[in-house]
Amino acid sequence: MAQGPEFEAVEFVEPCFGPGESFPGTLERRIGVYDAEREAITAAREAWRSHRASGSRDVAWWVVRIPGETMVQWIADSRSSMERVLDLRSHQLIEVPETVG
Repeated sequence: MAQGPEFEAVEFVEPCFGPGESFPGTLERRIGVYDAEREAITAAREAWRSHRASGSRDVAWWVVRIPGETMVQWIADSRSSMERVLDLRSHQLIEVPETVG
């Protein structure tokens, strides 16, 4: 039986910087690679919620994708309480109700 695709959860952070400081660039961290999309979303969701609860002023976002792909299956960012998923038919990001998860 052929194994399906793996999914990776990835965190991107743009550190907060003050007046006169240079933008240090976007940091990318792979949270992990998972056999199931649901597991990857759970890991990314935990990182997202932890960051939001920390009070950090860094701008950050989390994605779940097939490794090497440029389209994502799930995305959330630090400035919003809304999660989004990709509708593969329309290639549009759709908001996920807060009751999911």
